[in-house]
Amino acid sequence: MDENNKLVSKKYLQPFILITSLFFMWGFARAILDVLNKHFQESLSITITHSTLIQTTTYLGYFLMALPAGIFITRYGYRRGVVMGLLLFGLGSLMFIPGEHLMSFNLFLAALFIIGCGLVVLETAANPYVTELGSPVTAASRLNLAQSFNGLGCILAPVIVGSFLFSDTSGSVALPYTVMGVIVLCVAAVFCRIKLPEIKQPEGNGDDAQVGVRAIIRGLWSKRRFRLGLLALFCYEVAEISINSLFINYVTADGWLTKPEASTVLSFGALGLFMAARVAGSWVMSRVAAERVLMACAVMTVAGSLAVVLDLGFLSKAGLFAIYAFEAIMFPTIFAITIGCVETGRYTKIASSLLMMTPLGGAVGTSLMGAMADATSMSTAFVVPMAGYLFVMGYAMMVAGKKLDKQN
Repeated sequence: MDENNKLVSKKYLQPFILITSLFFMWGFARAILDVLNKHFQESLSITITHSTLIQTTTYLGYFLMALPAGIFITRYGYRRGVVMGLLLFGLGSLMFIPGEHLMSFNLFLAALFIIGCGLVVLETAANPYVTELGSPVTAASRLNLAQSFNGLGCILAPVIVGSFLFSDTSGSVALPYTVMGVIVLCVAAVFCRIKLPEIKQPEGNGDDAQVGVRAIIRGLWSKRRFRLGLLALFCYEVAEISINSLFINYVTADGWLTKPEASTVLSFGALGLFMAARVAGSWVMSRVAAERVLMACAVMTVAGSLAVVLDLGFLSKAGLFAIYAFEAIMFPTIFAITIGCVETGRYTKIASSLLMMTPLGGAVGTSLMGAMADATSMSTAFVVPMAGYLFVMGYAMMVAGKKLDKQN
């Protein structure tokens, strides 16, 4: 097979497998948040709006830590970046032990902030690393495949943690986080001992050391394709994270499902569909241009969210699951398209850190959606994610129509 058509270069197969395992871990950690909202609403007697501070705090960690993560990885390399991210992830998880002892929502939020800082370091390292483990032609498909394991983590977290928290005999939120923290720290020890090859770029490295971070950011921001890609990722996160965060609230609001049933449906129904669609998307994009696939999927997510807003009964429920199916390829595809216009070397790592600030959109979207749900209804609140998908649709149409040149 032509080397340009291979999903992963043979010499990079082992690091691809190692890095892909991390996608599972942060998928699991992020999906737990979708269960915590409903759990804290009941155990701490707080409103939907108040509980959305869970997402706000976690993704504020993403926003504040993303650029320092990019600078750290630029200076010390991908492997040390992974280790630092895992250490922060593990520390934040273990902080749930004193948090539960004191039943302090603020201490839980502090723990989630540290976890968010750790996760963004991991993602800032792993996402661009995967795009570089082979030909640029297959970068979007390769990242979609790796992100599929993120989906597997998302599937398992709500059903495991949700069935535990919503059972009549338990409810300890510290136990699953303690187990996760110990596992994460063990993985950090493994990565301390292995060697991840740094990708040697054919050009750019000689001058990068002389270019300051501010100059790199100005250079990136001058590219229209990068600016719009960054905004498209932000809007996608507004939609995707807010829907996940309030999924259980939506499906239990009218008595359609109980809380334990909702966490199971979120795992094996919505997020299972999400993972399957991401795997299928990776296969489709090895045959169809990623830009065209993104455009088609964006149109379908707008249609699905509109069906939910209109409160059409069964059609609204179908629209909700259609969103999960068609949004699946969005993050890795937009990321790969956007990072593809960036110069090689240090620019890639700083660009990745800027793109990984975008989960802050999830905090914004969840807060807006929660406030709207408290003021109106869960169906009406889906106006928030629909607005995010509309922007992604516009971006996808411009990219597919060649209106955004790679060099500009």
